[in-house]
Amino acid sequence: MKNVVVFVVFVLSAVLAAPASAQTYPARPVRIIVPFLPGDAADILARLIGQKIAERLGQQVIVDNRSGAAGQLGLELTARAAPDGYTLTVGQGGNTVVAAHTYKKLAYDPVKDFAPVALLVWNGLVLVVHPSAPFKNARELINYAKAHPGKLSFASNGEGAFVHLSFELFRLQAGFTYLHVPYKSMVLGLTELMGGQVDMSMPTFASVSPYVRAGKLRLLGTTNPTRVPQLAEFPTLAETLPSYESRGWFGFLAPAATPREIVALLNQEINRAMDLPEVREKILALGFTIDTGPPEHFATTIRNDYAKYGKLVREIGLQPQ
Repeated sequence: MKNVVVFVVFVLSAVLAAPASAQTYPARPVRIIVPFLPGDAADILARLIGQKIAERLGQQVIVDNRSGAAGQLGLELTARAAPDGYTLTVGQGGNTVVAAHTYKKLAYDPVKDFAPVALLVWNGLVLVVHPSAPFKNARELINYAKAHPGKLSFASNGEGAFVHLSFELFRLQAGFTYLHVPYKSMVLGLTELMGGQVDMSMPTFASVSPYVRAGKLRLLGTTNPTRVPQLAEFPTLAETLPSYESRGWFGFLAPAATPREIVALLNQEINRAMDLPEVREKILALGFTIDTGPPEHFATTIRNDYAKYGKLVREIGLQPQ
């Protein structure tokens, strides 16, 4: 009988201890792993929101930049971390869902190894060309490309990179061919574009805004499904191809099996931070579209994009590297 009593007390203690750990969270600093260098969009978001979370939760939030392997190193470290809510990462479409289809070996499963915490923003790309190009809009580009098969060249930051796949989706729907010129970085590709060595590219607006405003590049359209206030003067590519949309995203991920109570608390505080006027102003200035919601909203986004870009990779016959 004594053993039974001891066993019951042990079980009750274990059951009661689980919610208690969530109630006392956080009891020490929280680390946000940023899979990119300081100054990158993911880094800016992590520091901006991390500061607000720290103020609310009363614990330090440490931003830990772990760049490498096209953003995969940081996600691998997060996937292997203890699922206790003290390690988060800022994932984005490229190193989360796209990499799963373009690399033979990936040290993490984007669907199974992470607990989606909160979607933050959508990050549309822009189709830009050299100002001397013989087309002024997306329809004229498509017509020119069809009339001159394989003549137009496109600069990206690598075979199978998000920029490349976004343009491939556009090309498939429009029905033309082109020459793909992959560079080691978008900076190199854009330099060549402005120098006239290549004809077009599809970077983020933030990276080319000064060149577009100065007339060094011509912007033909954005990859957002609808016009966003910051870029209202520019058409979307969907205005030419109604079914076209290809946007990246940024969001907070935690290791799989992180307690639901902690995920819910973090989601609440992140969304609260995103609603602050000073935070929204800085984020919108970067050309992002804010899209917050419960963890399930982010989980659906990951699943949908995983299927979408997996299908695209198969359609274009891209072989994982």
